Amino acid sequence: MTNTNHPQDAQDTQPIAPHASYLNAPLPHIGAWTQYFMSAEIPVMASTARTLEELRANEDDVDANMLTTVIQSDPLMTLKLLAKVASMRRPGSATETESVITSLVLMGISPFFRHFGQQRTVEDWLADLPEAQKGLQFLLKRAERAGQFALGFAIHRGDTDATIIHQAAFLNDFAEMLLWLHAPELMVKIRRAQEADSTLRSNMIQREVLGLEVADLRQALMKLWRLPELLVNISDDRHAERPNVKCVVLAVRLARHTAVDWDNAAIPDDVEDIAKLLNASPRATLGFLHKIDHPILEATSLEPTTLGELD
Repeated sequence: MTNTNHPQDAQDTQPIAPHASYLNAPLPHIGAWTQYFMSAEIPVMASTARTLEELRANEDDVDANMLTTVIQSDPLMTLKLLAKVASMRRPGSATETESVITSLVLMGISPFFRHFGQQRTVEDWLADLPEAQKGLQFLLKRAERAGQFALGFAIHRGDTDATIIHQAAFLNDFAEMLLWLHAPELMVKIRRAQEADSTLRSNMIQREVLGLEVADLRQALMKLWRLPELLVNISDDRHAERPNVKCVVLAVRLARHTAVDWDNAAIPDDVEDIAKLLNASPRATLGFLHKIDHPILEATSLEPTTLGELD
């Protein structure tokens, strides 16, 4: 593997290899895991790859807003862009409020297309592993919903960092996504163990199978890739007392508990905590949550007063 400081990308001059290689055994420690992922190739969703190629064909007519619409719907492509832009900065330069669109403005449209050539797709990468592909798709859908919830909370609260709060919730599970892509057999082992024993704690089975906790890998990679400081801080649930971190933590928790349906026994506690965050009644909060559980473009159109009108 090449030694780079950001996720590896398929370049225009590099043909896409027909098959992916996977890790079939855990690496010895977190340092080995981070070193591996610092230069690991990251495929993106097929819809993202297809749309980027359509835009590439009309590059002169493409602007940052058009690219943002495509990129911010895919956590893997979002991660690649943020990490690449971070690698372009001088050490110590401010990275606090960077979003997809500001990253594109900083990089430029033509340099973006030059750097990000034809992208490998998740569907091709895991084509021979349907169970892993199902696990990753489940995670991608959960990430989308976590982002929707977090954005809805932030908009209602009038938070000026709403875009970054959405981004943090959307990217919260990126390390687990990378593990599904690069260590699918290990992740299937974890999934099967949890299905066999619903009381099994995620951090315990992760340490047993992977030798680390996924949350620790996430934070280590975010710092090594020099992702925006606010994004790193918001994504760290050790600072859960901060309102913007609470938005992310509660959005991720709710998305996890409602991933299958709204009948999970933990949901009333989630609603209670979210109601406190939003300063509303649990009844009004539950109605609000169902209203914002929609595609992201619909969530962004919600007025901050929506919840208050229900009280």
